[in-house]
Amino acid sequence: MRGWCYIAWAAWTLAATPAAAQSDVPPVASFDYVTCSGTPDAESATAGPGDFANPVLPGFQPDPSIVRVGDDYYLVNSTFSWFPGLPVYHSRDLVHWRQIGNAIDRPSQLTIGKVGVTRGLFAPTISHHGGRFFIVNTCIDCGGNFILAADDPAGPWSDPHWLDFGGIDPSLFVDDDGKAWIAYNDAPPGPPEYDGHRALWLQQIDLATMKMAPTRTLLVDKGVHAADKPVWAEGPHIYKVGRYYYLTAAEGGTADQHSQTIYRAETVTGPYRPGPANPILTQRDLPEGRPWPVQATGHADFVQIADGSWWAVFLATRPYAGQQTNLGRETFLLPVQWKDGWPLILPSGTPIAPTGKRPALPAFAGDTLGQWRDDFDDPRLALDWMMLRTPQGRAWWSLSGSKGALQLTARPVAAGSLDQPSFVGKRLRHHDAVFETRVTFAPTATGDRAGLLALTDENHFLFFGRERLAGGDAIVLRRRGAATEPAEGVVVKQATLGARPAAAIDLRIRLNRDKAALQWRAAGAADWQTLAADVDASVLATVGAGLFTGAVIGPHAARTDARP
Repeated sequence: MRGWCYIAWAAWTLAATPAAAQSDVPPVASFDYVTCSGTPDAESATAGPGDFANPVLPGFQPDPSIVRVGDDYYLVNSTFSWFPGLPVYHSRDLVHWRQIGNAIDRPSQLTIGKVGVTRGLFAPTISHHGGRFFIVNTCIDCGGNFILAADDPAGPWSDPHWLDFGGIDPSLFVDDDGKAWIAYNDAPPGPPEYDGHRALWLQQIDLATMKMAPTRTLLVDKGVHAADKPVWAEGPHIYKVGRYYYLTAAEGGTADQHSQTIYRAETVTGPYRPGPANPILTQRDLPEGRPWPVQATGHADFVQIADGSWWAVFLATRPYAGQQTNLGRETFLLPVQWKDGWPLILPSGTPIAPTGKRPALPAFAGDTLGQWRDDFDDPRLALDWMMLRTPQGRAWWSLSGSKGALQLTARPVAAGSLDQPSFVGKRLRHHDAVFETRVTFAPTATGDRAGLLALTDENHFLFFGRERLAGGDAIVLRRRGAATEPAEGVVVKQATLGARPAAAIDLRIRLNRDKAALQWRAAGAADWQTLAADVDASVLATVGAGLFTGAVIGPHAARTDARP
């Protein structure tokens, strides 16, 4: 697995080693390893030799976009305020995916500053033309719309070419005549008539100069049935199939009313008329209480494979109750059927099944998702480790030690801060998963802490680890469930470590839907001790964070400290 660019990161990977043993020097937490063991849904586990299981990319993997180049398929997802951003995946069977890079992997490319976790990089789209790969994207609160280019999808990707147009969800389409266009969501041509009233626009771009044409064309106002006041027409993609141009877009918002729609026209600029069976994908018309419920389906992208069949990747959620899921919006796969010149993903009223027949493609060895161990014996972090916001300034993390270790400086930056906490994490991939680590940490002041952080956004997280409290060192559980609570969370469980606590401690957290079990022991001890067996983990449910992100879990260190 290729790591983040070592040369580009040299300035950020130097250890912040204390110059002297002073009380005002922040302590450093050393994590020997992190492991994860996830249990797939029982329904998905029934997939046979000729089947595949949905989702194909489980966990926080929203807004998928796909492109085929020969026998290879490449896919990107949104990452919002996480860094590195825009993961790039490769597959040859559409089912198993291997991460090969991150399109935003250098701090110099763009700065995601002090903004919420659900801001940042929205809805990238990937395409290929003239031997080059392109990603068009929007950085909310950090620059607007831009395009990246690369000769190799694994990178390096160019610095952003900032584009002069408003709106979000840009998608690149290159026509047979070589003209390039960007379709996107923006405000309607006149004053919005209701909340969520949006429009889809088309504007030409010169890929040689990365400049936009001065005029744009309105493709769709409101949505399929304008009289019904549809909301949030977004995520447009254009394809040319035969003599028609097809425009597909999401509609209904990203929650349980989400859907996918289709239009077509005889010229790229329209006029586009909606298809006869809209929406072509939704789960909003299905009864509550159904087995293996899937919600929020939409934001689809199409691809045609070698045998001529079409497939769609799209986002959806797997709630454990209501709209509650700790996993966020995930990437699903389904075949696209064509009838009378129109594509259809699922007929209305059809539930998504946990398994389906695989595409007619040779098997591909993708990443092992939800089952991993990292001993930090590589000089670079693996591609799927992430941190909040763009790193700037002095290092707070390093990889060092003869046996390998991840070292985090306990700085006065809380997990709920809009700054960058000392935290690196990976996506939660399964409803039921166990994370374990060994941490060596010697607190020097009240509020010094290190352990495992499970975070959905800055207002919703659980922290489990070692902390210096007013009465001495303890194993603690901190929780934050609202912006009105302290940024470091509130201690809700604690167990005193005693006068001579062990330097190294093993931590284990099991997240099983809306419950968490927390265990600890002195490193290498035979028996685990339970801090809590039935903690409410619904604080991590992404509905509390607007259904944008998903839980990310990993090592964290901090201190409650007012010193500079």
